[in-house]
Amino acid sequence: MKQVFGNSRSSHRHVRVAAWGFAALLICLPVLATSVTDQVSWGVFDFVFAVLLIGGLGLGWELILKMTRSPLWRAILAVALFATVLLIWAELAIGITR
Repeated sequence: MKQVFGNSRSSHRHVRVAAWGFAALLICLPVLATSVTDQVSWGVFDFVFAVLLIGGLGLGWELILKMTRSPLWRAILAVALFATVLLIWAELAIGITR
C-alpha cells in the first residue's frame, strides 16, 4: 500500500516530537505564570509532580504504542490512561474523593 504523506516512520517521529514538545510546554506554562503573577503559586513539589504526571502520561502512551497494534486496544488503553491521569490530577487539585 502506497503511503500518501511520505515515509511513515518519519511522520511518526514528527508526531512524537510534537507530543513531547507539547508536554514540555504544559510544564513551562506554570513556570511562566508563576514568574508573572502572584495568583499562581506553585512550589518545587508542584513542578516535580507535574513533570512526573505529564511524563508518566507520555511514557504510558509510548508503551501503549509499542505493545499494541490494534487501533481498538490503543483507543481503550489511551482512554484508561488519560482517565487515570485526570483522576489523579483532580484528586490532588480539589480532592474529589473526600
